[in-house]
Amino acid sequence: MVKQKKASVVEILKQSNSILPHVVLASTILALVYPPSFTWFTSRYYAPALGFLMFAVGVNSSEKDFIKAFKRPDAIVAGFVGQFVVKPLLGYFFGMIAVTVFGLPTPLGAGIMLVSCVSGAQLSNYATFLTDPPLAPLSIVMTSLSTATAVFFTPMLSLLLIGKRLPVDVMGMVSSILQIVIAPIAAGLLLNQLFPHLCEAIRPFLPPLSVLDTAFCVGAPLAININSVLSPFGLTVLLLIVAFHLSAFVAGYFLSGFVFHKASDVKALQRTLSFETGMQSSLLALALANRFFHDPLVGVPPAISTVIMSLMGFSLVMLWAKKNE
Repeated sequence: MVKQKKASVVEILKQSNSILPHVVLASTILALVYPPSFTWFTSRYYAPALGFLMFAVGVNSSEKDFIKAFKRPDAIVAGFVGQFVVKPLLGYFFGMIAVTVFGLPTPLGAGIMLVSCVSGAQLSNYATFLTDPPLAPLSIVMTSLSTATAVFFTPMLSLLLIGKRLPVDVMGMVSSILQIVIAPIAAGLLLNQLFPHLCEAIRPFLPPLSVLDTAFCVGAPLAININSVLSPFGLTVLLLIVAFHLSAFVAGYFLSGFVFHKASDVKALQRTLSFETGMQSSLLALALANRFFHDPLVGVPPAISTVIMSLMGFSLVMLWAKKNE
């Protein structure tokens, strides 16, 4: 009976990921109703928080998974095209609609375009890990590539779409990649290799901690930028951001289905590339908006995008994870 009780507790801990979309929604509502509940979670906590999610992925992976991921260059290229071709085109389209159709101020349209120019989000790796664990390393490789090349592509695309050059801190971005992606995953892989029994013991606790971690990463940007989000243009921008992300998720899913229709794991690839195309580093876009644009309205779309991207992405996680079961 004791064994059965222990097993059931472990199983409950492991299943914590299934409530992730609900927790993300709850943190969104709490951030709107009572911002002080998240405002203490400032930007200095973002890197460690996202790094913990990558550590959890590393503990549940092996070096063989990453070697296997590099053997699929076509999928890696497809993820790159989704990030820096498909997504910016959609961003330009919805940014122009914001200004020409809805008559919103130009800085808001620029903010939507800026969101589409940044690299992939580390949360997409975690989303892939929850739905298709074998493809998590492939997702990590895609995101790492887009993050590394964002040093060049984000300023270039911003100049092309917005007409204003955005200087990017090259060393800062390299440091960010090391802190948020490479080091935590390497630590998880090494721990799994050297101390497998320890990893077995801590694995059940990683899902609930990861859910709590994600809730803070979603709620904090919304709470900190609550005045911008609740501005007179907030609702219209919200609808445009929803349309932008929805289009990106759909484009990533169906375009990859067309390209990889002969692959044995085509459905898993479609889900992975949908996450890669639909989810991006909105926190980076917010930081760039605050640093390089004088008009505070440019930061409104990235602040809203941080929440919408997470809600939509993890809602898909819940839907697709159930289908996999």
